[in-house]
Amino acid sequence: MSNGKSSPGTSNSTQMSLRVCLEECMEALDLFLNNHFNESLDKLQPRSKESMYHALIYATVLEMQAMMTFQHEDIASAGNTMKSAQEVCQRFRKRSGSLASRAAGDDLTEEELHAEACYAECLLQRAALTFLQDENMVSFIKGGLKVRNSYLIYKELHSFIESHSSFKGPNHKHLEGGVAFGIGAFNLTLSLFPARILKVLEFAGFSGDKEYGLSKLSEGATSHNLRSMLCSLLLLCYYTFLSFILGTGEGDVADAEKLLKPFQQRYPRGAIFLFFAGRVEEIKGNVDEAVALFEDGCKAQQAWKQFHHMCYWELMWCFTYKRHWKMAYFYADLLSQESRWSKAMYVYMKAACLSMLPEGEARPFGENEVELFRQVPAFKQKIAGKSPPTEKFAIRKARRYKASNPVRLPVPVLEMMYMWNGFSMISKRPELTEGMLETLLEAERTLEATPGNEYSVDDSCLILLLKGLCLKNQSRMQAAEECFNKVYSSEKKLKFDHYLIPNSLLELGLLYIDTGRREQAIKILQKAKNNYKEYSMESRTMFRIHAALSKLKADTSDQDEITVL
Repeated sequence: MSNGKSSPGTSNSTQMSLRVCLEECMEALDLFLNNHFNESLDKLQPRSKESMYHALIYATVLEMQAMMTFQHEDIASAGNTMKSAQEVCQRFRKRSGSLASRAAGDDLTEEELHAEACYAECLLQRAALTFLQDENMVSFIKGGLKVRNSYLIYKELHSFIESHSSFKGPNHKHLEGGVAFGIGAFNLTLSLFPARILKVLEFAGFSGDKEYGLSKLSEGATSHNLRSMLCSLLLLCYYTFLSFILGTGEGDVADAEKLLKPFQQRYPRGAIFLFFAGRVEEIKGNVDEAVALFEDGCKAQQAWKQFHHMCYWELMWCFTYKRHWKMAYFYADLLSQESRWSKAMYVYMKAACLSMLPEGEARPFGENEVELFRQVPAFKQKIAGKSPPTEKFAIRKARRYKASNPVRLPVPVLEMMYMWNGFSMISKRPELTEGMLETLLEAERTLEATPGNEYSVDDSCLILLLKGLCLKNQSRMQAAEECFNKVYSSEKKLKFDHYLIPNSLLELGLLYIDTGRREQAIKILQKAKNNYKEYSMESRTMFRIHAALSKLKADTSDQDEITVL
């Protein structure tokens, strides 16, 4: 790429090189989506030190690998590559002043505008990698500065494009796509963040506009530009994952299917799209169809085995929903052998699945759940000085097995399933909910028949919370409400699982929403938000409370909020 200072329309060499770079990067993304991952990287890597777009897309492909594998070496490597890409982009930026002041003289070249968009995107993706490392506040703060700088550049770019509608270089659709991606990503992700975290990020007084964010991402996804694939993947992640794990569990399946359709036609064996198609079927309650698609996703490519791990994780949950404990154990075992995301979590899930089998039944490979639970703490890892919250949770629960004669966990698989919002996944299939309820009632009977011990109240409250979710799935609202209230009324008696109280209030709030009791819902959700701190998986619960309050259009902070952009 030339770094000349000509205005659009005067320098063919700059435009040609920019156009050629964009075309080559589009081809590389096409290879990536067709499972030719290494060929895609080979096409990008040679020019990744000289072309801002090659640098950005090369780093983006590595970041997607990191995001889909959750392997910490991948995350660190992608972060370093994205930092290098940022340095390449910096070389093409105009040297002085803000974009707004520079634009006043209209002396920005087309290339310099693209450099701003690429630079902002590098910052945004580096922040995303920081957040990915764990759900802890420290990560949010570290990523905050990059987020803020990126946000300001996108804001200026957006204003510039709006006020210079005649300024349209030959590669303008790619610039518009980049800005749509940035603004869409900001509005959508900031709308998910609780005010407490936004304040720490120095975004106090801001909240993203979720609908506006979704509309900008849809705009970027449906026009033919370099960022359309990124816009689509972010939307698919939101509809099929974020709205469940950090939301109230209402992914928009129709929108996800509509978005997926053209990609499935163009890339029928694309592993990424088979995976998302599987996730859509899972959300619809079509577990067998989901299983077939995840298995297809594994068969579709062998180059990046880590993609298989994403499918194994979902397959583990699909068989959990069906209560096929040995099959769920099988996928947890595969993950424990092959994936390095969280061995503590996988070994915990193996033990948890085995503990659901009748006592006299033979265990696969002669394994023993008590021994496995005892091994869990040994696999603890630290990422950026922190353990992932789900891993901390598993280690804490497994401590019960340290004793020579341990008090067994009553339904460890179903408890972890709750943490991943799995009860909303089975809500559309009455027979799956019925099966879960049977398992819980059996656990309740066993607990009642066991002499009381220090864990009795906690175990009883856990079963009540999960039972309430099943009853709610069956539209037995009054019975569900009684379960959640019983947990809440046991607050003073709990010794270990303090997370059960804010979560029972959250579920009570969601039940009130479903039964049209808006004011009661707001009151109970505010109580869950404000009165409890430092419990297991707190960040995840806070995100879900925020999503519920946002759904009610209730004030989620202590001050008036301003819509971003």
